[in-house]
Amino acid sequence: MAFPKQVRLVEMSPRDGLQNEPGPVIATNIKTGLIDRLADCGLGHIEAASFVSPKWVPQMGDATEVMAGLTRRPGVRYSALTPNLKGFENARAAGADEVAVFGAASESFTRKNINCTIAESLERFAPVVEEARKYGIPVRGYVSTVLGCPYEGEIAPDQVATVAKALYDMGCYEISLGDTIGVGTPLKAKRMLEAVAREVPMAHLAAHFHDTYGQALANLYAVLEEGVAVIDASVAGLGGCPYARGASGNVATEDVLYLLNGLGIATGVDLDKLVATGDWICGQLDRHNGSKVGQALGGNCQ
Repeated sequence: MAFPKQVRLVEMSPRDGLQNEPGPVIATNIKTGLIDRLADCGLGHIEAASFVSPKWVPQMGDATEVMAGLTRRPGVRYSALTPNLKGFENARAAGADEVAVFGAASESFTRKNINCTIAESLERFAPVVEEARKYGIPVRGYVSTVLGCPYEGEIAPDQVATVAKALYDMGCYEISLGDTIGVGTPLKAKRMLEAVAREVPMAHLAAHFHDTYGQALANLYAVLEEGVAVIDASVAGLGGCPYARGASGNVATEDVLYLLNGLGIATGVDLDKLVATGDWICGQLDRHNGSKVGQALGGNCQ
């Protein structure tokens, strides 16, 4: 199959990127500054916050303040992670344009992460999707551990397909397939995608690949060849699964954009502005820039 002519980039850094940052809680104005800069780069879909218990994810404790403090731009969708009905109500009240629910293809990972079975996790999400439908709010579904689990190792593609189909049938308009621990390789990515695409139309699938083993761009190239046209990424490679050994973070948006530009695939995102944004947030957090393109074209971060 030919590459898509256009790809929608979903920017994860304000939520998936910052939620596991060590040290003191990041100031709200830094989060809103990041979101505003990302929107200025031309990114039209930004996951801005997570409405979870601050007890479990302290960095996301100011989700309401973040949503209130950002400068909303026309045409930009500001989404939020909502693991339950209470989270959804808070996200709706804060003006989230879209919400997301988060499942996994691994029973062990689901138990460790949210203390229930896969079936129970899906039961928890159903009322969120139902309530969102009442208000016309789109729901995105995440499936993590699609190419491997820190506890179970290999995950069968059919298992990924089963969970993805359940979320799609429930009413999630798009299913993001997450190699959350970054162990996948291109052939595994293709085989997983083939299994899922038999159950969920390709137009409703997204790739969310972490770069722990340095394979994320290769894996993305592989699924682009199969027709995936939505990619999740995080500026400066911020983030990473706390359960993955040696986790180096999400694939960097700058690196993905450089790849897509080289393939002649349109995104509407300005690479120079994106590199400057990655440079800026690394300076604010006093951390290493995880983007190779950011390191090559930037200049202010070690």
